[in-house]
Amino acid sequence: MSAVPARGHEPVEALEDLEALDDEEFGVRLLAATPTQEGRDPDRLRQWARAAAEFGAALPAVPSSARIVERDDGLGRGLLARCTTRPVPTVELFTDTLARAEELIDARGWRGWYPAGSVRAAALAHEAVHERLHHGPAKAELRRALGHVVLKVGRHRVYGHVAGADEIAAHAHARVVCGLGRSPLLLTAALAASYGREN
Repeated sequence: MSAVPARGHEPVEALEDLEALDDEEFGVRLLAATPTQEGRDPDRLRQWARAAAEFGAALPAVPSSARIVERDDGLGRGLLARCTTRPVPTVELFTDTLARAEELIDARGWRGWYPAGSVRAAALAHEAVHERLHHGPAKAELRRALGHVVLKVGRHRVYGHVAGADEIAAHAHARVVCGLGRSPLLLTAALAASYGREN
């Protein structure tokens, strides 16, 4: 779970402006800022963002089998959590970034969207989706849901990877299973904006 960039490499917008964006727009921006997506049709990006969010929101909650390790060096890395697979599946939670997120939620009056303790739960749910998308049929199911056909021979279709779609799916899943009022994409963008202004 990392910070969401604004379009291209433009300066990050003010927190008030971020609040005004809907969750789908955050998904579009995430895709547009992902390498290989530059120059893509905005309507296509919006279609993919919507499909990825719907896919993630519909996934049933399944606890992660990864071990959980807490660290305190996330702010410098721009990370709230991350999943690694070697040597064993592990979710790293960055406690300094979690604490900063809780402070930001209180400062912005976002407790209605992000209840106490929900940031940690959302990070774990988010990383559990990444784990599922790396192993098992969910990866192919997401590709079919996105509908990005890269090869068509008769009635056979090969669906391509859409870089960034797994992030959108993971955030949408976390929002639903943790009962959040807004996607964690808003929170990660706000963290990046507030941290960037302090440094």
